[in-house]
Amino acid sequence: MDNSTPLTEASFYILLATQKPNHGYGIIQDVSKMTDGRVTLGPGTLYGAINSMLKKGWINLYSEDTKSRKKKEYLITNTGIEVLKKEVNRLEELINNAKRWMIRGR
Repeated sequence: MDNSTPLTEASFYILLATQKPNHGYGIIQDVSKMTDGRVTLGPGTLYGAINSMLKKGWINLYSEDTKSRKKKEYLITNTGIEVLKKEVNRLEELINNAKRWMIRGR
């Protein structure tokens, strides 16, 4: 099980978007909303990251609609929550260090 950080931006936002059961298109919409449209996940990026996170145990398949389009919903696992928290702490440290060490006025 890989709990490494730093996360890619896509993985970070996918973990955030799967704190409730969510399907691929819903994740794409949520990430766009969270970033005011700055981050747009394409299907290749999304499903590549989802497959990687499934293998790492960061998310689980929550449900699958076997009718019509076979829509799958994903949900973050406890391991995924820990990975996300670790990354948030890392990012906070980066920001705090920048604020402390950045030469003002340059």
